[in-house]
Amino acid sequence: MKEQSERHAAALELAHQLELSREARLRQFDGHEWRPQSRYVAAWQARRLAHTHADLLASERYGPPTTYFMTDLYGDQDFTTRDEGVERIYPMLARLLPGKALKTIALGVELHALSQTLDLALTDMLYTNMGHTGPVTADGYAEAYRRCDNRSQREAQIDLVGVVGRSLDSVVFLPGLWRLVRMAGPPARMSGLGELHHFIERGFQAFRHMKGAETFLDTISVRERELMEALFAGKPPAGWAPPDAPRAEPPSG
Repeated sequence: MKEQSERHAAALELAHQLELSREARLRQFDGHEWRPQSRYVAAWQARRLAHTHADLLASERYGPPTTYFMTDLYGDQDFTTRDEGVERIYPMLARLLPGKALKTIALGVELHALSQTLDLALTDMLYTNMGHTGPVTADGYAEAYRRCDNRSQREAQIDLVGVVGRSLDSVVFLPGLWRLVRMAGPPARMSGLGELHHFIERGFQAFRHMKGAETFLDTISVRERELMEALFAGKPPAGWAPPDAPRAEPPSG
């Protein structure tokens, strides 16, 4: 009975977060094309994250989960196919997965939706309010970040990274679940859900490989919170951002 209640609550939360994610995703598109400004922001932030956490990326233990966070939970690519895949099989997920696993997926979608919302706010500030053109620069990004004045949402985003990571860490060794994930690969690909399956499988592989996420998550939280405080104070530390990229076309979707 308790498991059924947990599964029901998690299923409702997943449905809600899928709707929020869909709304944010639609705002990032002009028709069927990803807005160039949104691509610029996503590409620059991906480079900034890789710069800030270069040591984690290079670590044998922490490299896989760092890559997973930067490419699958936040990245400079169009996640439409994956997100629509979750929407398509939502009834099956709600019926078959344990409550804890459903909750983990819902948290991952929530983090993605919040990140999209924050990206949209920064994009509008930088390109509409500030009149910036072309690829993002460190100075332009820092000023737009400060002007958005959305500290509570930024704090929630950092907190949610930890919540998602701990939730994923708690389910990757659940008896039978990893076997179920691996067995789902062929039918998922045959049903056009290969991208969604790869997303789930990569998360399991990365966190099973790490064997304990606390140090990893605490390191990310401390660094991102310190940078957030510095940006809102208008005093980003030296070397906080990667060198500005030369002017170029936005990355392809």
